[in-house]
Amino acid sequence: MSDRFALTGARIFDGADWHDNAALVVSGGLVEAILPAGAIPAGVDRIETDGLLAPGFVDLQVNGGGGVMLNDHPDVASIETICRAHASFGTTALLPTLITDTPAITAAAVAAGAAAARQKVPGFLGLHLEGPHLSVARKGAHDPALIRPMTDADQAALIAARKELPVLLTTIAPESVEPARVAALAKAGLIVSLGHSDTGYATGSAFAAAGATVVTHLFNAMSQIGNREPGLAGAAIDTGGLSAGIIADGIHVDPATMAIALRAKKGPGKIVLVTDAMATIGTDMTSFTLNGRTIYRKDGSLRLADGTLAGADLDMISAVRFMHRVVGLELGEALRMASLYPAEAIGQAQRLGRFANGTAADIVGLSEGLDVKSVWIGGKKVFGA
Repeated sequence: MSDRFALTGARIFDGADWHDNAALVVSGGLVEAILPAGAIPAGVDRIETDGLLAPGFVDLQVNGGGGVMLNDHPDVASIETICRAHASFGTTALLPTLITDTPAITAAAVAAGAAAARQKVPGFLGLHLEGPHLSVARKGAHDPALIRPMTDADQAALIAARKELPVLLTTIAPESVEPARVAALAKAGLIVSLGHSDTGYATGSAFAAAGATVVTHLFNAMSQIGNREPGLAGAAIDTGGLSAGIIADGIHVDPATMAIALRAKKGPGKIVLVTDAMATIGTDMTSFTLNGRTIYRKDGSLRLADGTLAGADLDMISAVRFMHRVVGLELGEALRMASLYPAEAIGQAQRLGRFANGTAADIVGLSEGLDVKSVWIGGKKVFGA
């Protein structure tokens, strides 16, 4: 088949508007245009589809999938496995995420990410280093023995890693990192996210002013909104320069809390969907290990033996369905939370999360019931018959 083709027969969502009786024209791995179905140029291959076509999902927090965790196997093969596992659920660009680990494992993950970028692994967007510069008080499932303050050497290593990766997002806590370091990281092109922190509203806002632009898994592993102290959760919602990830599985955050946060969020930053997925996605695994501790899969959640939530047993299309069907968002808005908004949060909206001339032909085909039927990354079909 030619690398120039038109997908016809489906309702098309371009990231902003819906198009009926239209065709999505792809050329050379990029979107060329959305045209009336009767205006497809002569000689362009036509592929008949049905249901819905939408921009592929962008996930900023993916710890594992397909039976592997990046922490356990920080290599290109694992990155390929993770990307492939999530592609079947509509995710066409993701940040494999390293949970707090040793300096050696972190260095190996960065090297693997750099190699994956050079090899153009389909779906690989960059890395998310979640820790080790966090707060022990809000450690969640992170190993407290590995959490530590950021040093000059750590800062230099992160800046060097950014030069090797298309995108590098790092989650830090103000308790372990000074504002000047955040400013230096942001200046070097890193995306700095606040999370796993017991810090207050004022400090969270000050770190946003220093250069942080994202908050990791809103409401989880952070100080909450109180009557006299809005906490980091309050800063995330009330600070327009911050985007915030949210785990929409109905376990990590109550649907009513999600709805309140969505109504209250000050822009231009948005609340974006993240899966915080672990190795279980795309498998029938019932348990796995992280930093030597067993995590159990049961009743839709992943937990340590003491009941602490440890990531999520969640894929992106399930998160979209949850926001649409349970929280009650209009479908287009739920799709934007999974595609356009995360792309905007990391400065990639010029090519991801929407259909326009010159954007990546990263496409998810959905049934009317919102099941993933087909997926294209860079104009190449990676899932579906």
